[in-house]
Amino acid sequence: MQTAILKQRPDYTYKFNVESGRHGWLRLTPAYSVKIVEELLVESSARQSVLDPFSGTGTTALCSTYHGKNVVSVDINSFLVWLASTKCRHYTSDTMAYTRELGNLITRSIHNGNLDPISAPPIFDIQRWWNEDELLFLRTLKSGIDSFCATESPERDILLITFCRILIKLSNAAFNHQSMSFKDQHTNQLLILDRSLDFVRLFANELDVVLSSAQHNPITTAKIVLGDARDLEKCTQDKFDLLITSPPYPNRMSYIRELRPYMYWLGYLKEAREAGDLDWETIGGTWGIATSRLMQWKPTSDNYLTDELSQFLSKLSESNEKNGVLLANYVSKYFSDIWNHLNSVRRVLTTNAKVNYIVGNSLFYGFVLPVEIIYQNMLKSVGFDHVKITPIRKRNSKKALFEYNVSAISP
Repeated sequence: MQTAILKQRPDYTYKFNVESGRHGWLRLTPAYSVKIVEELLVESSARQSVLDPFSGTGTTALCSTYHGKNVVSVDINSFLVWLASTKCRHYTSDTMAYTRELGNLITRSIHNGNLDPISAPPIFDIQRWWNEDELLFLRTLKSGIDSFCATESPERDILLITFCRILIKLSNAAFNHQSMSFKDQHTNQLLILDRSLDFVRLFANELDVVLSSAQHNPITTAKIVLGDARDLEKCTQDKFDLLITSPPYPNRMSYIRELRPYMYWLGYLKEAREAGDLDWETIGGTWGIATSRLMQWKPTSDNYLTDELSQFLSKLSESNEKNGVLLANYVSKYFSDIWNHLNSVRRVLTTNAKVNYIVGNSLFYGFVLPVEIIYQNMLKSVGFDHVKITPIRKRNSKKALFEYNVSAISP
């Protein structure tokens, strides 16, 4: 599990144990990801213009700004655009001081009972996520942020990051596997440690952590853009000589599902169908309405399909597993989307630009999907030169699963 950090300086991120504690869901700058990006930036130190077409939580963007690079990151999820932008922003000492004043004002107002709690967001069966006391505190805290902070202000963003951290600390949900689960209310670690938990003190402590991290300003600024990685020319007019990115892995892991609590509480989602609709627009995840749409999806004549991929799809669809056809459609659509992305990305790169795709292979019903080889072949087909696969690390206890850097040079 990873913690939600507003900012991290590359020189000490390696030592931060993001795998400890109950924080989770967002994959906010795990240390190994920072290490990989750092190594790639140092390796390509002469290259100055960086693109991350799958921004996520902004790891590449933030590391690049500490190296003084010009960076553009693109994501299709407006919440992630806000999150990465907040992490990469420069904060003045006046902003930090004013944010602390606002935090103290909110704290006093909660203590004095001067805030009317907002309505709980329409998360299905929300009591499984937070108990009654926790929900009341979260509703009251959000009311305080809404009441005392100007909209679209840096102070509000810092306080909302703090709010997101508290959402995780108090939650009973676990996203450490494909299907979400809920822990027994009595096993909530915070409540075990202190059954008379002072929620207001928790807020003050978390705000201290966020403010401490936010004071480390990067050298340059990052441009975080809302857009589709399959149509990058609509997202930026710039040209780039370095690409570092980690696209969604083809493992059906829905990042929208993981992000739902944040997106509901912060107003990025209003109803359940919106989550499924957004999942359908993304690459790699299927959840909710997106899963049923996948059954009707058909490849077009210009889809990427090699003999190797075709054989894998046939094995999957002809297996005796009931979801074999669905998963074959999923894999086919995934590589169709990535093929469109690669054709788009070539047009926003300079000649001799270096690209790095951090990808992981996948396992479907015992069949290994050689994602790194398919990426290698796609890059060659698009016209990239010097395509190379470099193993990075073993992903988990399953022997077949690894992460790779598939690198290449643009023509």
